[in-house]
Amino acid sequence: MTAHDRRGRAVRVPSSRLSRLAGFGGMTTGIAGRALLDGARRVGRGERPELRDLILTPTNIARFTDELARMRGAAMKLGQLMSMDGGDVLPRELAEIMARLRADADVMPPRQLRSVLAESWGTDWLKRFETFDVRPIAAASIGQVHRARTRDGRDLAIKVQYPGVAASIDSDIDNVVGLMRVSGLAPRGIDLAPLVAEAKRQLNEEADYALEARNLKSYAAQIGDAPGFALPRVQDDLSGRRVLAMSFVPGRPLEAAADAPQSVRDDIGHRLLALTMREIFEFGLMQSDPNLANYRYDAETDRIGLLDFGAVRPIEPALVDGYRHLLEAGLAGNEAALEAAARGIGFIGEDTAPHHSKTLLLMAAMAFDAVRTDTPFDFGRSDLVSRLRDRALDLAAEPAFAEVPPIDVLYLQRKAAGVYLICRRLGARVNVKEVFEAGVNA
Repeated sequence: MTAHDRRGRAVRVPSSRLSRLAGFGGMTTGIAGRALLDGARRVGRGERPELRDLILTPTNIARFTDELARMRGAAMKLGQLMSMDGGDVLPRELAEIMARLRADADVMPPRQLRSVLAESWGTDWLKRFETFDVRPIAAASIGQVHRARTRDGRDLAIKVQYPGVAASIDSDIDNVVGLMRVSGLAPRGIDLAPLVAEAKRQLNEEADYALEARNLKSYAAQIGDAPGFALPRVQDDLSGRRVLAMSFVPGRPLEAAADAPQSVRDDIGHRLLALTMREIFEFGLMQSDPNLANYRYDAETDRIGLLDFGAVRPIEPALVDGYRHLLEAGLAGNEAALEAAARGIGFIGEDTAPHHSKTLLLMAAMAFDAVRTDTPFDFGRSDLVSRLRDRALDLAAEPAFAEVPPIDVLYLQRKAAGVYLICRRLGARVNVKEVFEAGVNA
């Protein structure tokens, strides 16, 4: 094995439910204790502090983030699912947590890694490889990825799951949601139960690497040999439920392309938007986790590498038709048809108050107005996100507003938001109207 430097610390992953529960318990006790002491001091000075202000201190935010990074798994993933970017959408405290989790994921120590691989491949597993880099090239919430070369010459990326993560998903999510409620980070007035249930379902699927291998093969069959994209190929002889071996996809992190010429950035943005349209209207299959870490760009071949297929979701034909009507109405500026389509897909519910419906439709119209033009939309310079954020915060501040669209609609919205934020990070300029029209007419 060889090693190379990486910012993440080597920290043993707590693998038993007892050790994970103890971690959460210690964090909760420490945060509560500091809040009580600080509150007593401030009351003694004649102040009347809010509980949120006592809990969301810089020290407690650091403790919360460090513990999520140490636990990995659902604890960390649930936090990451709440934001692809965060800076313009989330409260400052939560955006800070998300940024740190993306930048500072811990890694398994080599001894723990060897133990995990021995369970999957047998104690003599190293004999299969010419080289195996013990330091990961990527580390995330459920597993970490290693570069390796087999003795028969295959250049591989091997995803290794953290021990104990799959068995602890449900309890980890319950613990994190409890902490979010206590800390004030949980959104007020919204029934979290269906979202929590869906998070558990999704994460249990993502923890099944055999399912991810099947997802990757299904997606590859749909996209075929489309130019401009590269997908890894599953290596069945080295893959299972907790280890996934794939061909290595070369390239740099996609955000590095932010320094590329404008024409390159524009083309990348166009490709990602067009691919999203194909996923909805042609594939009926969507990679629903569009964060930057799941894309790479190889300037030499001009190909975008697509990574991580644990969150692939089918799209029901009825929802495909609903989104076709929504885009057609939005591009035409037809307010009545837009409202009908929004209600048809569940973006506006039967019980939504009229003034809330009006605001939601106004937000949808704002988005379509920004792209209903034959000139390229400048993602980097547009203030659309901040204007939508202001409207959303106004809605969320109303005690009576607690709208949660159907889960499938949420995933499509998250996909759209994620691709938008990627294009914004790149400063891409794309004729969005043209891309949308090509999608709905496919």
